[in-house]
Amino acid sequence: MKKLRSYYMHFRHPPNMERRWIFLLAIGSMVSLFLLFLSLMTSPGGTSLFPFYKSLAVSSSFFVESKLHPVPVSSLPPPPRFAYLISGSIGEGNMLKRTLEALYHPINRYVLHLDLESPPEERLDLQNYVQNHSIFNKFRNVKVITKANLVTYRGPTMVATTLHAAAILLREGGDWDWFINLSASDYPLVTQDDLLHTFSYLSRDLNFIDHTSNIGWKESQRAKPVIIDPGLYMSKKADVFWITQRRSVPTAFKLFTGSAWMVLSRPFIDYCIWGWENLPRIVLMYYANFISSPEGYFHTVVCNAQQFQNTTVNSDLHFISWDNPPKQHPHHLNINDMQRMVDSNAPFARKIVGEDPVLDEIDKKLLHKRPNMVVSGGWCIGSHENGTDPCSITGNTNVLKPGPGAKRLETLISSLLSEENFRPRQCK
Repeated sequence: MKKLRSYYMHFRHPPNMERRWIFLLAIGSMVSLFLLFLSLMTSPGGTSLFPFYKSLAVSSSFFVESKLHPVPVSSLPPPPRFAYLISGSIGEGNMLKRTLEALYHPINRYVLHLDLESPPEERLDLQNYVQNHSIFNKFRNVKVITKANLVTYRGPTMVATTLHAAAILLREGGDWDWFINLSASDYPLVTQDDLLHTFSYLSRDLNFIDHTSNIGWKESQRAKPVIIDPGLYMSKKADVFWITQRRSVPTAFKLFTGSAWMVLSRPFIDYCIWGWENLPRIVLMYYANFISSPEGYFHTVVCNAQQFQNTTVNSDLHFISWDNPPKQHPHHLNINDMQRMVDSNAPFARKIVGEDPVLDEIDKKLLHKRPNMVVSGGWCIGSHENGTDPCSITGNTNVLKPGPGAKRLETLISSLLSEENFRPRQCK
């Protein structure tokens, strides 16, 4: 310590210029001799005779350069993580369980919600199912909302529940990249390994949300009427009702509409929950009196927030069978729709009601899912013999084994992101 201090004082207060010049010359000579010594101690083939010194030099270079130019340890990008909200209502508890099993992967996170209309026994059964499931217990990435919300069809309470789930997912562990909202009548058409593999190659700021500013008939039937949702202040479920006074279309922001089902980026969810700009709160208060607000709130926010306008991919990634022109509800899918579902290349399908036989067909042909088991993936290293669950023994959860579903999904995503379909400033 004294020697370091003396060097410091010497260079801070040099006695005179001549002594400083002589000292620097001596130091330069010593460095030159040391480099000459190292060159002599190297074999003719270029191999250092001091491997320990060489290893230190390489190690030092690695730590410095790694901060400047990170070198990937694998040619494959790291898998993303999804955060799911799966919601249901009275009588949909078992469907919600089945959908969770079909969507499960250890690196994802899940929030389950049965609304307040469901009897307490049904909600308790769902909670016990999650708590007693060995795999869910091991990874602790499934949460049931025990204090259920009252959700009114076509009312803003559905938006409130979605934001509630997103806030829980951020609080429980924000290590996820996309938020996906589904219902108990949705079902996957690809495995999570397929979905994770495909999304590994995508920019994490993309928002898959079907949207348009051409609201058409919705201007007079949804934007101008003012509705009240009793679910905001009553303990019993009741339908929304209209008041006689109508309002004009907003001029402070532009209205957008589209599908209520979406895949939203983590940065955008942060923006909606934290609201460091006031836009998410203003739009939320406006949509509190808007009929079918789930089909407009997120769309209007994302397309009016300048930093997110160019991140939208105009798709909800669902296969949905509609009338032409569309009616209020889509068709209920059945076994006759199986091939059209596959040909759509979509990762999700809706609306499938109850235990329709088409679910068994999807499990068998697309997901290779066994009854009452999660879908097997690269993380499952157990045996398949004698009906054993291969996921009862787990390996590296980042190992993915994509199948044919990944190829179908790649085809869809490539089309959506083509120059023809994915245009800058899509929010117009």
